[in-house]
Amino acid sequence: MTPLGERLMAVDQIADYLRGGGAALLPTDTLPALACTPSSAAQIWTLKQRPQDKPLILMAAEAVELLDLTTHIAKLDALPLAERYWPGPLTLVLPAAGALVNHLNPGQDSLGMRIPACAATRSLLARSGPLATTSANRSGAPPSCSAEQAAAAFSGLPLLGPLPWPQPSGLASTVLKWTSPGCWQMLRQGAVMVPDGSA
Repeated sequence: MTPLGERLMAVDQIADYLRGGGAALLPTDTLPALACTPSSAAQIWTLKQRPQDKPLILMAAEAVELLDLTTHIAKLDALPLAERYWPGPLTLVLPAAGALVNHLNPGQDSLGMRIPACAATRSLLARSGPLATTSANRSGAPPSCSAEQAAAAFSGLPLLGPLPWPQPSGLASTVLKWTSPGCWQMLRQGAVMVPDGSA
């Protein structure tokens, strides 16, 4: 197995690697992430040995990059939540269409979106553009909670340096799905407790 230090890449280096079609391991505020560009997302299901009906999350550095992908009415409802909880452990599932949905949530009409509260990864996202992400563990295995665990789960992939990564919360993000004007459905209760009336 390649020593961990030899698998570390700086922000600019790993951004180029991702834009070239590779997948990499990144820190986030919740759990370590497995990431690649949306157009290369098919490899994530293979790497994770995960059913393709489980969608990926699109992470970005800025809210506008995500909210401009949805409908006007959904964006109006999402803005207050984004302003309050992003960057942070809240994933918003919003109506969307086109190539990004085909890559991250095939056959569906929505897209999960999040901005992580992790400065190193947001710095990368500002250079690479939005990335398709998921937790860095094999399907059915416990989530990785450190760079070392993520690296062991995916021994061939580079990691965003430097180490140590910021300590993640260990809790998955809360997931809210927009269903109609003013209405949200809680898909997963996670790290964020959203007040009643917001979801």
